[in-house]
Amino acid sequence: MTGRAPSEPGEAGQVQPAVAGALHAPETRTGLALLVILLGVVMAAVDTTIVVLALPEIQRSLHVGLSGVIWVIIGYLLVITVLATQFGRLGDMFGRVRMYEAGFVIFIVGSALCALASNEATIIAYRVIQGLGGALITANSGAVIADTFAPEKRGRAYGYVSVGWSVGAILGILMGGVIVTYVDWRWIFWINVPTGVAGVLLALRVLRDEAKHVRERVDVPGMLLLGAGVFGVLWAMTKLSTSSFSVEVAGFLIGGVVLLAAFLVVEHLTDSPMLDLSLFQIPTVSPTMLASLFQAMANFAVLFLAIMYLQGVRDLSPLHASLLLVPGYLVVGLSGPVAGRLTDRWGAVWPATAGLATEVVALFMFASLQEHTSVWLVVAASIVNGVGGGLFFPANTTAVMRAAPRELFGVASGTLRTSSNVGMVFSFAVAVLVAGRAIPHNVAFAIFVGTTHLTPRLAGSFTDGLHAAFYASIALMVIAAVLSATRVLHFWRERQPRVETVASE
Repeated sequence: MTGRAPSEPGEAGQVQPAVAGALHAPETRTGLALLVILLGVVMAAVDTTIVVLALPEIQRSLHVGLSGVIWVIIGYLLVITVLATQFGRLGDMFGRVRMYEAGFVIFIVGSALCALASNEATIIAYRVIQGLGGALITANSGAVIADTFAPEKRGRAYGYVSVGWSVGAILGILMGGVIVTYVDWRWIFWINVPTGVAGVLLALRVLRDEAKHVRERVDVPGMLLLGAGVFGVLWAMTKLSTSSFSVEVAGFLIGGVVLLAAFLVVEHLTDSPMLDLSLFQIPTVSPTMLASLFQAMANFAVLFLAIMYLQGVRDLSPLHASLLLVPGYLVVGLSGPVAGRLTDRWGAVWPATAGLATEVVALFMFASLQEHTSVWLVVAASIVNGVGGGLFFPANTTAVMRAAPRELFGVASGTLRTSSNVGMVFSFAVAVLVAGRAIPHNVAFAIFVGTTHLTPRLAGSFTDGLHAAFYASIALMVIAAVLSATRVLHFWRERQPRVETVASE
């Protein structure tokens, strides 16, 4: 053996140098660092579910139209989707911890402003500011974990992140129901302020930017092209969820695709690209990113479809409908750390692929729902879906961060977040489009919000539409599983030469 440190095989099969111990924090500080990251994840998760429960009150209090209510949800998600990759790159350039802490501050300010909103325009604008903070947090959190934890411990850390997301989603449902029923909807945003301040203070104390910064110029043309391209495509898909296909929708869709193609050309030609395309030359990165995209397209729709079934067909309130989905979130939290340990021990391919296959089973269960099916089938399906998600998320994130070079951790984390968020927005549009084929799209969305219910005459047709949407999700989830499974071929192809190389040293 030479004097070089042992090597850690990447998920792609390439040999990555082992990270020096000096780059990783002591046990106590890594635990506190993980706590900070979990606070950010919990805040983001709370905000996704708690806002849904408050939508009817927000609509009545601020006199928000149905199209405006859509943008209270989608505006936040759209900003994170458009900016995640850019903010991940900024983290690589100026410090991931610095960008993560800035995200906390902006999120706190955005939350306080949302609590003070006075009309439709201000609540949407302030949700956009919240989204800016959320983009900085989500784009850099994965990279901060990769910087803080040694490669053999990252799977476990990402597993605990799954716990944080599940806990936040459950807290959002429980607190949202209590706050909206007994207090005032504005407190769903005020509660982020003390939590965020605690997170910032703890982050300033325990997080350190120990990785070497990539001092390059900001790729402004790339940022503008990617942002405008993603915005164009997602705007078109969101418009389709509440209106018919039109020249405006076609223009945004075609324009977005053209701008994204121009972005790829510019990134290939520039010396300091915002998105280093060499990342996708690593054999397993592309299928891992695509698996994340298709999983999100298939799975995020489940939340909308299940709630539309429970509220529209079964005539439950938003709170009661959401409470039936709590066991699924709980199972994600319980299975996440187990999946993380399995990933650290056996690699990411098997847990991720098994998780996707499990989610396919859950979607078939959802697709069997009828007008008078017991609501406990929804609970059982959400639990099976939770097991699958708990296996998939930490394993897939570990796969990307283990394969990516250290200097591209921020880009890798941000791109993974963008892939997932693009899938989530498309999932929302597809869910409303397919499920609402028997009724107007705006009525389908109003059912999800909880501001209207179906008549018995339309319930049967709407249930058939839900079945079609679930079957569409099954097809997308199968594609994700196949993409994930292809990484087995790369693993076995590269394993033997890698073992021989290490042995020869």
